[in-house]
Amino acid sequence: MSAFFSASHRRLQDEHGTRALADRLEAHARASFEPPDRDLIQAATMVFVSTVDGSGQPTVSYKGGAPGFIRVTGPNELIFPSYDGNGMFLSLGNLGENPRIGLLFIDFEHPNRLRVHGRAALADDPALLGLYPGADHVVRVTAEQIFVNCGRYIHQSGGATLSPHLPDASGQQPFPAWKRIDIFAGALPEGDDREVARKGGTIPLDAYRGEADPA
Repeated sequence: MSAFFSASHRRLQDEHGTRALADRLEAHARASFEPPDRDLIQAATMVFVSTVDGSGQPTVSYKGGAPGFIRVTGPNELIFPSYDGNGMFLSLGNLGENPRIGLLFIDFEHPNRLRVHGRAALADDPALLGLYPGADHVVRVTAEQIFVNCGRYIHQSGGATLSPHLPDASGQQPFPAWKRIDIFAGALPEGDDREVARKGGTIPLDAYRGEADPA
């Protein structure tokens, strides 16, 4: 009995002659982090997070931070922060309905991928939040399946320039330009409207130039 593969997976594996290879890869999956896993995770500046809501609709989100923002805190446990975003809380809200989570780590410098499947929940005790100034929440992941992936189609990029929006040591970060777009007027959290006015007011969508150079 496979923990990875259903009849649908097996049908495609048999069609392409990869069942034995798939079984070998599953056999090398693990439930605890090995040293290379820890090194990749704790050097990462980004992770792609997959969650599923109560109706079965999946979503994938990007989480970024400075190296070390994802911490391996146990043999099969890691934590990462959630910083201010667009206010939808799709990923974190999904975890309240379905704790299943998938994480994809990519090393763009030395093409390599690591997948982590498991369960997650918010862990907002003050000690953990204190590790991440500026974070809204902390997510704790308990890994159940950890395995490497083929890295041959990964495009190389140094990734040496971090986002200017990462919170600093005191938790402060630049005001995002997207909150000035006029379609969000009247819908922002309390206090953001005043900051929009202080920055010069709203802007039309076609004037938005991204977040690379915050004011």
